[in-house]
Amino acid sequence: MPWSERSTMSIRREFVQLAEQPQSNIRELCRRYGVSPKTGYKWLERHRELGDAGLQDQSRRPLHSPARSTEQLESAVVQLHERFPYWGARKLRSLLDTESGRPHHSTIDAILKRHGCQVLYHNGQAQAPATHRFEHPQPNDLWQMDFKGHFHLNDRRSARCHPLTLLDDHSRFSLCLQACEGERLELVKPLLIEVFRRYGLPRRITADNGPPWGSNIAGGLSTLEVWMMRLGIDMSHSRPYHPQTQGKLERFHQTLKRELLHRSFSDLEHCQQVMSQWREQYNHDRPHEALDQRPPIKHYQPSLRSYPEQLPDVEYDPGDRVVKVRQMGQISFKGLNVFVGGGLAGERVAIRPTTEEGIYDVVFIRKTLRQIDIRQRTT
Repeated sequence: MPWSERSTMSIRREFVQLAEQPQSNIRELCRRYGVSPKTGYKWLERHRELGDAGLQDQSRRPLHSPARSTEQLESAVVQLHERFPYWGARKLRSLLDTESGRPHHSTIDAILKRHGCQVLYHNGQAQAPATHRFEHPQPNDLWQMDFKGHFHLNDRRSARCHPLTLLDDHSRFSLCLQACEGERLELVKPLLIEVFRRYGLPRRITADNGPPWGSNIAGGLSTLEVWMMRLGIDMSHSRPYHPQTQGKLERFHQTLKRELLHRSFSDLEHCQQVMSQWREQYNHDRPHEALDQRPPIKHYQPSLRSYPEQLPDVEYDPGDRVVKVRQMGQISFKGLNVFVGGGLAGERVAIRPTTEEGIYDVVFIRKTLRQIDIRQRTT
């Protein structure tokens, strides 16, 4: 499945906002976004002078009028509500741009009530704000990944859509929102490669225990985990029946469901088009309460670790015995056939002696897969 189609304007807008982040590597960003440094610096200069209008190919009328006067405040609030019916007064307040300053959120609440504007919630109730939050200190320290269940489409040829979601823990930046026809590895891996090429590699990714993320064998590695480890990405899994382990992604799923997934979609292409537009708004415009009412892109920076087009070789200690895992996930050692995991088929693992005589560790990169006790051999 191809990388999500996005408008030229949205790509340029994302580029300049990331390039304006402190300590950003503009030339590396140019490479990842497929533009020359000359073009990248031109976009930055025009954006500083003209804002978003400077990123257009042709001169166009600005999307937003100049700062509204106080007598136009009620009209401005009502219009924002019509655009973002799921956003409350605090979020709408952060979007107001007035010369006299922004009014208190209670004033905006009163304006909404006077005009009969009700904030929409999926279950008809407002959700209580979080009382305690934890986040990793830097972008790309941890990404959270999962599918948002599935829902039916009107097109019978592709009856269901499985939204693949990927979120940065620190910034809540949505790295991927892709309409997939299933949850298979061959669909997920090409999409992750495109994300890695655009945003670089994270330190760690967490996902649940189901396919294609985890192995169905206790202690085993899935094909996806093995690939991640080859890239130098640590992969962890949430505890079974504990969705709070990926709390930020679960909260993102709630927002996605409330604001988008209640609609009807004709097919996957239609679904992806709407998702891409919503993701653009979520990353660039939607104020986030946990981010001081700033959008996620104001807190995100791409990783300095670029995606290697060729996987680096796995190296082991000189004293290790290195063997290749057979197609069925087995290795042979001192007359024993030992299963180490189907996801490792074709990979090289190390057999390393322990401090106990006759006991050996089977190691893949830095992970000990299992132990072999040659004392249990039958004669």
